[in-house]
Amino acid sequence: MRILGRAVVVAVLGVLVVAPAAGAAPGPVRGGTAVAGTSDDGAPQEPGAGTPGGTVTWTVQPATAEGPDGRISLRHVLDPGASVTEHVAITNFSDGPATFAVYAGDGVVSDSGHFDLPPGDGAPRDGGAWITLGDAPGAERVDDRSLRLTLEPGAAVTVPLTVTVPADATPGDHPAGVVAELVAGDTVRLAARVGTRLHLRVAGDVAASLAPQDVTTRWEPSWNPFAPGTVHVRYRVANTGDVRLAARAATTLAGPFGVAEAEHSTQIREVLPGQSALVEAELRVWPLVRVTGHVDARPWVVGEDVVDAALRGGSADVSVWAVPWSQLALLVLVVGGVLLVRWRRRRTAQQVQARVDEALAAAGVTHEPASATGATGTAS
Repeated sequence: MRILGRAVVVAVLGVLVVAPAAGAAPGPVRGGTAVAGTSDDGAPQEPGAGTPGGTVTWTVQPATAEGPDGRISLRHVLDPGASVTEHVAITNFSDGPATFAVYAGDGVVSDSGHFDLPPGDGAPRDGGAWITLGDAPGAERVDDRSLRLTLEPGAAVTVPLTVTVPADATPGDHPAGVVAELVAGDTVRLAARVGTRLHLRVAGDVAASLAPQDVTTRWEPSWNPFAPGTVHVRYRVANTGDVRLAARAATTLAGPFGVAEAEHSTQIREVLPGQSALVEAELRVWPLVRVTGHVDARPWVVGEDVVDAALRGGSADVSVWAVPWSQLALLVLVVGGVLLVRWRRRRTAQQVQARVDEALAAAGVTHEPASATGATGTAS
């Protein structure tokens, strides 16, 4: 699930069980609409337990000290050791009060391709650790990196934050985000949260590269001898550079001498530095005993990013045994059928000849085989 700057989350009472007990991992951050509103034992919550009237709607937006400023995300390029002050505005559009846990974290991209933050219980180690939330009206400081905020219906609060880059930070992208997670009571935390994404880049020389890793293959024959089988290829496209990249991942397979080539390709909209995206490909391939090929990862720049480095892709060899089991079974049946027909014909001929010999013997006729020249007769 992803963070979007103007995201709205709606928690609908008693529709979906997404409320783990306190301390359990909350659900992912998502823009748009999410559904929540049951207790940790699956029973519907009573209105007023953090979800007045059963519905809570709120936003987290980039802002200035005066309020939301229309930006979609926070974007900064900073030198090592530098800092910048920013703001996010949290607004409760609900008909009743709502309480939120506000915190920062490192950014990740899930296998579904959505930007997310790890659960709030885990301490950030990268860009999220560089963010310090300031004091805000009505907010209670829980610890050094999180606040607890209760908003009345229609109320909005602007939360200041400071991003401080360590002096030894490595150049490149260090994605992060700030989220407001709905809190219900003191013991149940709903798995519903939204937030604002921070594109943090440390200035300096960067590398922009992708590489396919952990490639596995599996051959699935078709039991129809007149149809191709399927090669399942699974691999991860890893960002081995310092900046986020999009990718075109392609798999190409063929039989000996390039016979019967097959290809699968897909687009990956974002791979963060040090992370990877899962690709699962299915290629229809004829069983030519040994099928070989390669997987390729070709990068390009995401959105409005500026990458002052050569884009480098990667490739990995692929091979799989594609044994033609159904074709071999058909061949065995055909050859066996031919041999069976010939054997039955020979046996039938032998049985007929044996009956003829028995009939001649019963009639007192002596049956003599033909001479080597094929002629018979008596002397004159």
